[in-house]
Amino acid sequence: MIINHNMNAQNAHRMMMGNTVNAGKSMEKLSSGLRINKAGDDAAGLAISEKMRGQIRGLDQASRNSQDGISLIQTAEGALNETHSILQRMRELAVQSATDTNTSDDRSKIQGEVDQLAKEITRISNTTEFNTQNLMAGGLNNTFQIGANKDQNVNLTIGAMDASSLGVAGQVVSQGATTAVGGVSTTTRVGTGLTAQTYKLATTATAATTAANATTAAGTTGGANTIGTIGGAYTGSADAQLRIKIDSIDGSDIPTAVSVSFDGGTTFGSSTAYSAGMNVGNGLTWTAGAGTYVAGNTVSTTFTAASYTLQLKTAGGADVGSAVTVNNAQTAATIGDSTIDATMDVSFTAGGISTAAAADFQVVSTASSTAAVTSNGVVTQAADTKAGISVASQGSANSAIETIDNAIKTVSEERSKLGAYQNRLEHTIANLGTSSENLTAAESRIRDVDMAKEMMNFSKNNILSQAAQAMLAQANSQPQGVLQLLR
Repeated sequence: MIINHNMNAQNAHRMMMGNTVNAGKSMEKLSSGLRINKAGDDAAGLAISEKMRGQIRGLDQASRNSQDGISLIQTAEGALNETHSILQRMRELAVQSATDTNTSDDRSKIQGEVDQLAKEITRISNTTEFNTQNLMAGGLNNTFQIGANKDQNVNLTIGAMDASSLGVAGQVVSQGATTAVGGVSTTTRVGTGLTAQTYKLATTATAATTAANATTAAGTTGGANTIGTIGGAYTGSADAQLRIKIDSIDGSDIPTAVSVSFDGGTTFGSSTAYSAGMNVGNGLTWTAGAGTYVAGNTVSTTFTAASYTLQLKTAGGADVGSAVTVNNAQTAATIGDSTIDATMDVSFTAGGISTAAAADFQVVSTASSTAAVTSNGVVTQAADTKAGISVASQGSANSAIETIDNAIKTVSEERSKLGAYQNRLEHTIANLGTSSENLTAAESRIRDVDMAKEMMNFSKNNILSQAAQAMLAQANSQPQGVLQLLR
């Protein structure tokens, strides 16, 4: 019997400490619900669990990323839906303007609506944003992270959807400086088909037609053919049929009085005493020829008014449209090519167009523009639409129908692409949800504690701890037996 070393007590104490530690671990697991609370609980399991946790959280965030991507796509697609509606209205207006039952004033009203619609297309393009990103200026090139790991992404681009990019924008044109042409006062309504450059207004004089002789008109009474001579240059302002009526003759059948009509006999001027080479008006004289005259006889001929040919030419001398003939009665003319709305209205003083050398007209155009976008998609300058596609003439409206059809097709293709991306992302979200769920289940098996099993371990360790305490008490009492020997 020894008293310095109570081995039984030491053994009981060691076992009690072990049981207490194990009971504490079980209590920790039961309190947290986790099988692994620290690396010492399961070093390898902890490493695997943390890797799984990274994947799970990445999958969940990727799902949220995909949902944000769908929101972005829906924003852009909603804007393009309105662009589609506007293009359909523009096409309707182009078809309306393409029929010649419309006057120029009618077409100007149609053009006004087309201009406003084109500007609205550009406004939509400039202002459609998601999280301050412009979606439709042409610089969007977004990468959506739709997986938990590196390079698990998709790329989305959206083309420029402003009026210029779709081809339905026009330009504003106006006349700049001009070198005066004699008699020309103003030039207005410069057609959109004229590009910004110098044009020339070429004028060529055409002499008046002057007949040398006049013969009797049908329906004269008696006598031989009446022959007279017309002299001078016709200076009238419009085409006219000159008719000279014999009002009276003398005893030798020589005219003594005549009256004159410049409208083919509808109205006659008052009777005038005849004299050789008499002035009959508008720069003309008439002398009776040899023959027998009968009162009531008439002589007639047709005159063409003094006229000028106006031709619009480019600076290089190429004709723009066909030549336009005007006479001295006119005060305005439209020159150029109306089929493409490349025209200019010219106003001038009646009878005042000179035959001066060709005059230069500077046509200034302000074109619509697309947005300026940097390589990383930042819009530095918004798109600007000055006017819509031209429907101001039958020809331009006819061409506009095809152009607008192409724009509608472009928008349709863009919307179809966005719809396909949205459907893809919806499937992506479903797949991410499934992956996250299954990976979470696997991580739970590693990390979470089986409460029932751990409760069993806790109960066992708790009972063992109590038993060890009891045995320690017994072991501590054993050395007291030595006292019996000392009595």
